[in-house]
Amino acid sequence: MPKNTTGNWEKKNKSIQNPNHQIMKNRISILLAAMLFNSLGLTAQVQVSKEPRHKKVLENKYIRLLDVWIPPGDTTLFHIHSTPSVFLQFTNTTVGIQVKEQDWVKSQNIAGSASYRSFSPDVLIHRVSNWDTSLFHVTDIEILSSYNSNSQHKYLPFTVLFENEKVVAYRLTDSSINEQIISSRGPIVAELVKGNEVIFYNTKNKKSTSIKTGKYLYIKPGSSFYFSAKGNEKINLVIFEIK
Repeated sequence: MPKNTTGNWEKKNKSIQNPNHQIMKNRISILLAAMLFNSLGLTAQVQVSKEPRHKKVLENKYIRLLDVWIPPGDTTLFHIHSTPSVFLQFTNTTVGIQVKEQDWVKSQNIAGSASYRSFSPDVLIHRVSNWDTSLFHVTDIEILSSYNSNSQHKYLPFTVLFENEKVVAYRLTDSSINEQIISSRGPIVAELVKGNEVIFYNTKNKKSTSIKTGKYLYIKPGSSFYFSAKGNEKINLVIFEIK
């Protein structure tokens, strides 16, 4: 008896009559994958140093410096803060902050504001959204190790912003930069919030380095140096010294 080819012909004919069937299935698959990706993006949480907008620009034994730029309307992933950290705001920006499983909270950041959080005993899981019309710029310096926590600490000859068990924060203005030589100190990060530039001069190798607005300079432990600024220019230089 001849083989029954009717069923096979009908299947092939059905496929021919519906050429868009497979295309539609592919589109649905892509749409579902995109929805899943977006859902994961909203709920994913990573260590702050792995969050895409937190750019790691320096890491050594003592610190990990994250330079954070968030464009208007952009939002970070949920990320985890679990390491003692100091923060410095570079811009006057309105942002939204959402702690995981809580509502959004509006926050106004002020350029030059410096702060510290130990993130102990509880870690922080949150995300940040730029609700303003200009870039949001902040640095997050994670303190990885102490320098000499048992020594008696003497202040640098600048205005003290705050002190805790990990760090001392200072502010330098045009009147407080007097080219006084500083030596035998711990690790230091100097960041310029306002002013065209501040000059760092290393008295050991006789070399100078320019710190531009919005930039930072890491100063190694035991360095001998001084700062200087041009004329009577108003500056806002914040210094973090690791204890």
